[in-house]
Amino acid sequence: VDTEDLDGLFSGYDPDTASYDKHSWAFEGGGDQGGGPVGSTDVRRDPTLQDPRCVFQVMKRHYARYTPEMVHEVCGVPPEQFLAVCEAVTANSGRERTTAWVYSVGWTHHSVGVQYIRTAAVIQLLLGNIGRPGGGILALRGHASIQGSTDIPTLFNLLPGYLPHPVLGTHDTLSDWIASMSTPGQKGFWANADTYGVSLLKSWYGDAAQAENDFCFDHLPKLTGDHSTYQTVMGQVDGTVEGYFLVGQNPAVGSAQAKLHRMGLAGLQWLVVRDINLIESATFWQDGPEIETGELRTEDIATEVFFLPAATHTEKAGSFTQTQRMVQWRHKAVNPPGEAESELDFYVTLGEKLRARLADSGDPKDKALLDLTWDYPRDDHGEVDPVSVLAEINGTHLSGDRAGQPLSAYTEMKADGSTAGGCWIYTGIFKDGVNQSARRRPGQEQDWVGAEWGWAWPADRRTLYNRASADPEGRPWSERKAYVWWDEDKKEWTGHDVPDFEKHKPPSYRPAPGATGVEAIAGDDPFVMQSDGKGWLYAPTGLLDGPLPTHYEPQESPVQNPLYLQQANPTRLVFRRKDNLQNPSAGEPGAEVFPYVFTTYRLTEHHTAGGMSRWVPYLAELMPEMFCEISPELAQERGIEHLAYATIVTARTAIEARVLVTERMTPLTVGGSTVHQVGLPYHWGVGSEAFVTGDSANDLLGLTLDANVFIQESKVGSCDIQPGRRPRGPELLRYVEQYRSRAGITVDTGNTHLTGPRRST
Repeated sequence: VDTEDLDGLFSGYDPDTASYDKHSWAFEGGGDQGGGPVGSTDVRRDPTLQDPRCVFQVMKRHYARYTPEMVHEVCGVPPEQFLAVCEAVTANSGRERTTAWVYSVGWTHHSVGVQYIRTAAVIQLLLGNIGRPGGGILALRGHASIQGSTDIPTLFNLLPGYLPHPVLGTHDTLSDWIASMSTPGQKGFWANADTYGVSLLKSWYGDAAQAENDFCFDHLPKLTGDHSTYQTVMGQVDGTVEGYFLVGQNPAVGSAQAKLHRMGLAGLQWLVVRDINLIESATFWQDGPEIETGELRTEDIATEVFFLPAATHTEKAGSFTQTQRMVQWRHKAVNPPGEAESELDFYVTLGEKLRARLADSGDPKDKALLDLTWDYPRDDHGEVDPVSVLAEINGTHLSGDRAGQPLSAYTEMKADGSTAGGCWIYTGIFKDGVNQSARRRPGQEQDWVGAEWGWAWPADRRTLYNRASADPEGRPWSERKAYVWWDEDKKEWTGHDVPDFEKHKPPSYRPAPGATGVEAIAGDDPFVMQSDGKGWLYAPTGLLDGPLPTHYEPQESPVQNPLYLQQANPTRLVFRRKDNLQNPSAGEPGAEVFPYVFTTYRLTEHHTAGGMSRWVPYLAELMPEMFCEISPELAQERGIEHLAYATIVTARTAIEARVLVTERMTPLTVGGSTVHQVGLPYHWGVGSEAFVTGDSANDLLGLTLDANVFIQESKVGSCDIQPGRRPRGPELLRYVEQYRSRAGITVDTGNTHLTGPRRST
């Protein structure tokens, strides 16, 4: 049942758990499609697209009310402007032209962030812009190798190569874990998940990992719940987390609900901060805002802080992985000063010291550490060789004629323990014993694809799913944009890129009944990682909040959802806590106390939480003070003057900022009412070690998370803004409490998942 029938809910919703049972979302005839990369190709199909229950007709019905007029009603964008964008995109999509969607945290930092990206996927699939040059959906995450930190993850619920992290009670054996990725009858390349998983275990545990002990699968820690950043911080406040490592991040300034992070740091027994400057997360105990208000006293904070100076990117060698999955090697320019060292040196040394201390231990819990392969070579200066880590990530043959040789492709991985590889999607980056990511052949010496500059995962493919650049018969959609095609004479796929398809599988190939693995993917199905080889307009599995993107208002919104009775995402994660109060939204008592919308963003002159820019004089002086941007209309309405101070307040706290009155912040007409916006950069903090200081915009935010990936809704909230500077000391707490009282805020405010009475789902 669609949202059109249930006023904003899909079928299967359980109000007690705020989650969906997804079985009713499955394709007809598709069997069990719930909760994994599995699926059936044996489903009912309608090539005419006329059956009212086919995906195309379901989508048409679902989006029938999403008209240009409704866009104006919801977003304030005039219909003619919206249509101009639509016409530009469609005019540049087709055989001869392609369009790319490029996004960053403006899409992701929402309680519906994952579905925003899904929306782009639906549009690109409909327009034929996937798998073709100039198309795709590109996340702007090249800085600080954020793409690399998701590939070889810092995320708590993933292992390298997007393998799921085992969960206690669900994946208690190796076979349980493999079955969560690949079941009997699995189709597509996820059928080889056992080779990816076993090779990872062999890479980590070496000779200790044998078939008889499930390749040391028991050594892997198991998840016991949500261990994301925000749950961990709440655990710090509640006393269940004792120690914390902060490496290259400054949550005391840069994370949503930054005050909660500082309070959490104050509740630890120990804290390790590795950074290039004494950031606020290292000095919160002496100069944090809570010292000024009296909520914390330096002499009462028992946290033992260890600050370890880190090397900058010019002072260490290693890899960067950017937006298009391209890995590029970075060479060290100079040695780090003083005691500063790279993360690689720090962690390898830490591992060596821990293993030496536990060398004689007979405690079973220490065996996982002692069985690790931890034999990284060092150079003449004692620094760990980063190329050795790259070689381990690539993988190696462990037996047979090629024993000791690097793997050339992930298709060479085996599940019998004869191969090792630290990240299956990176296999090939050390092909033939050569650091492929260090290639630097000039552009004028190669073709327009530039395949000999760096290396792209997987298999050095520069465009994913590039089989889609050719039509079902294997011919280029456009000779001008020809990319990958079927060579009938040579009986192989060829072109300007590495084909993302079995090289010798013809377009005419059709799988035999009962076929599994890659043999089950037809010759005209480009999406080889999908269980049916198709691009999914409708997602029967994989997402927790619906098979189709649906509009919901943010957690805090001064306007009601004009599309459905349901106001906000019914699966969003909320936290009913006194230290995480929420503003009331439209339709709730007290919403008028916070009539404006604020959004946070970054500036060219600063970098995220400011740890790399507020300590650099020539950057700091370019943007020396925290400021807010407001429209002339809002300035007049509130009596706020250009370049004066203003106070912005939410249920969490109040901050002050200089005022920039600008027509950039145009008032919107939403639902027939004027909605004013307040723009807030978030680079400042109050740490006394920086050249410039200021209040943090992230202090204003509450915690509400997307249910799929636990990302915070930090791009939008409601607020009030008043002229003048905020109160100081304990007066600030009283000032905020007055707002809470006027709005009638409790721990339940804004945290009801369902809006209004409901029919059964």
